[in-house]
Amino acid sequence: MLSFLPRRLLQLIPTLFLVSVLIFGLQQLLPGDPALVMAGEEKDPAVIEQIRQRYRLDQPLPMQYLYWVGGVLRGDLGESMRLGLPVSQLIAEKLPVTLQLATMAMTFALLIGIPAGVLSAVKKGTAWDVGANVFALWGLSTPNFWLGIMLIFLFSVQLGWLPASGYVSPFEDLGQSLAATVMPAFVLGNAIAAVLMRHMRSAMLQAMGADYVRTARAKGLRERAVVLRHALRNALTPVITLGALEFGTLLSGAVLTEQVFSIPGFGKLIVDAVFNRDYAVVQGVVLVTATVYIMLNLLADVLYVLVNPRLRA
Repeated sequence: MLSFLPRRLLQLIPTLFLVSVLIFGLQQLLPGDPALVMAGEEKDPAVIEQIRQRYRLDQPLPMQYLYWVGGVLRGDLGESMRLGLPVSQLIAEKLPVTLQLATMAMTFALLIGIPAGVLSAVKKGTAWDVGANVFALWGLSTPNFWLGIMLIFLFSVQLGWLPASGYVSPFEDLGQSLAATVMPAFVLGNAIAAVLMRHMRSAMLQAMGADYVRTARAKGLRERAVVLRHALRNALTPVITLGALEFGTLLSGAVLTEQVFSIPGFGKLIVDAVFNRDYAVVQGVVLVTATVYIMLNLLADVLYVLVNPRLRA
């Protein structure tokens, strides 16, 4: 059933190679010299030269790329020029934070967006349909930073139910961790839920008008079985792609939301790295993000086959 999987895995090799070339090449277009930034205000020529030699900035670009790729293949993403820490260590510290936030946000999005889209399609033209479309319009047009500030004002300042900012690891205190991330997760999930709702509604309307749905109704099946067992499974195909891409976007770092709620995730890490010309961190974070996108795309293809029986041939 999944005989295509080995072929897709082999296709990842040239894809990741091209991604690595683009990451390294575009990195060189960033303005400024990282050696000058690290040298401080005095900019001692001897210190600058020492920095260039330490981080191989004095080598030709092809040699710098080979050194970097060789390290990546060994699991070494380099060392942060600003912090002096391994990039893999920084990513290992920040990735679980963003992963928890992205998972909670996607859970909110799926629990809200898919049922709202199905209900809107089944109840087309009714008050339910209007309400779902109003919700989608509100979710798409509301800025994340504004919604985050309003939630902080309501639930933290006025009611005192939730912490206004910060992050607590679930391994330290699960309750406090959920309390600290539920608002930013809802802010992120709200916008994705609106997108999922619109796509789900469109796909369901198309599926509800298909011949196999009319045949199922002609056989006397209950409407719930027709909607859930026949129409919904086929309508999920485009939503799977969208969900995988949106989850990859969340993992790449929600910069504004993380800034509003002071969450030390991927977004803050890469923003700080860009401003400080910390090439190794930028390259490592972008490479990990690109790899996650590619793997999520592969996962979406696998889910296609599991959801849609017609693709198993």
